[in-house]
Amino acid sequence: MAEQHPIIPPPELVQQLYEMPRIKAIEEAFRAGADQQLKFDAEQIAQAYQAGADQELEACCEYLVRCAQWEPEDVNELRAARRPKPPSLKEQALETLQRLSKDKYPCNYQEDSDWDTLRRALESIND
Repeated sequence: MAEQHPIIPPPELVQQLYEMPRIKAIEEAFRAGADQQLKFDAEQIAQAYQAGADQELEACCEYLVRCAQWEPEDVNELRAARRPKPPSLKEQALETLQRLSKDKYPCNYQEDSDWDTLRRALESIND
């Protein structure tokens, strides 16, 4: 007959401890930490992917200048088309205002991001 090691708690005690609020809080903290690590890993992967894509674009641009006799302006146009700059805060705010002004019922619910864009734009203006 196999005897249980004296250091190992009985299953009933393990279950009772597991159900205690403190143990659940620790488990939630571990889970939150794991979720945060996954988000961090995903961001690093996205950055590495973007860096690789940027290197590939630059290699293609160099090839086009060297071998296909493209003019630098044409290569710059290709770069701009493949890596467009995001709209400025001012452009975002103006687009948001334009969209809101076209709304027939301006009292309708608006996205929080709309108000956030307008708030950030206004905060960036010097007094």
